[in-house]
Amino acid sequence: MSESLVIVGNGMAAARLVDELAKVALGRYAIAVIGDEPRLAYNRVLLSSVLAGETASHEIELRPANWWRDRGVTLKYGSAVEEIDVGRRELKIANEESVDFSRLVLATGSSPLRLNVPGVNLAGVNTFRDSRDVDLLLTLAAAKKRVVVVGGGLLGLEAAYGLAKAGAPVTLVHLMDRLMERQLDAPAGALLKSLVERKGINVLLNANTSRIIGESRVEGVELSDGRRIDADAVILAAGIRPNISLAREAGIAVNRGVIVDDQLQTGASDVFALGECAEHRGICYGLVEPAYEQARVLAQHLAGRNAAYGGSVVATNLKVSGVSVFSAGDFLGSDGSEAIVLNDLKRGTYKKLVIEDGRLAGAVLVGDTTDALWYLEMIRNREKIAGIRKDMMFGRPAGTLAAAA
Repeated sequence: MSESLVIVGNGMAAARLVDELAKVALGRYAIAVIGDEPRLAYNRVLLSSVLAGETASHEIELRPANWWRDRGVTLKYGSAVEEIDVGRRELKIANEESVDFSRLVLATGSSPLRLNVPGVNLAGVNTFRDSRDVDLLLTLAAAKKRVVVVGGGLLGLEAAYGLAKAGAPVTLVHLMDRLMERQLDAPAGALLKSLVERKGINVLLNANTSRIIGESRVEGVELSDGRRIDADAVILAAGIRPNISLAREAGIAVNRGVIVDDQLQTGASDVFALGECAEHRGICYGLVEPAYEQARVLAQHLAGRNAAYGGSVVATNLKVSGVSVFSAGDFLGSDGSEAIVLNDLKRGTYKKLVIEDGRLAGAVLVGDTTDALWYLEMIRNREKIAGIRKDMMFGRPAGTLAAAA
């Protein structure tokens, strides 16, 4: 008889885990996926494309309904889990329904941070995190409302790009001295700012939001230096927080995220966590690729095989506000490292390769990311680069390409 495996969360991590389990443990588990979003799992990375009108909402679904059905998965979406009883191995859902489990996986993701400033609860202050937010933002754009986006990380840039392309006047304000400071160095951030501004987005850096102005609804944003930006709406995209309340209230150990070991197991027996809600060796990744790596390991472990997750090389390889951006590894460089840099402002391209101990340790690419996966492979495999050092800035050598083919 199949064991009952319940996955809480119907996002990208949950979908990948089901996919991996189907490869290595088909029939071993009776799988139920429970999520509070009222739709099938979708590619969250493409939300800005939906907002920009480049992709239809249904086109970003990861798998059609029959894919889940063919794998024997019971889907409960639009259902919020309210409580986990670890001792009784039981979940309680919002409609007072109970679901038993033999093994449980938490894939609850993250929630957007809300700034602790006056006016944050005014009507017209919104977030950009899921498909429901996109519907609201599309309404703003259609009405040509003036929008201030707070946050110059990936989410903020995507919200600003989507709104601007949909027709809304957009100002993006960011607390730090460059955009995407966690993924880009200063020159790359400066180039990205220039390219984003060409899309019609007004970008303000070193801009600290002190309050949101308005009586009953948003009228503007005031910065700490006294500047005021008139606005009809404010989109908060200044970071995310792992969803850990379910685990914490169930007595499962948490820190910033739900604490897991190398098998993705929490402090509770037969309870696992992965994706944005999980904290492994002190790190909450908040990125798609680590979640997929965790899903592969967890599926192997649940199939009874030896598997361990040792952490991920953090990499970003995306089209941000219509601009291709890649970063991986130690792109800033530590003492004793050196950097090879190509900065072509006219063509809108920037490449930086960080070399340490004769190996590629990190890379940043803006504009042209053709060789991103090759660089990432070298970083992960810690390959010696002496033989290709003089040419590697200009792309994978023909001989390497032929060998790969």
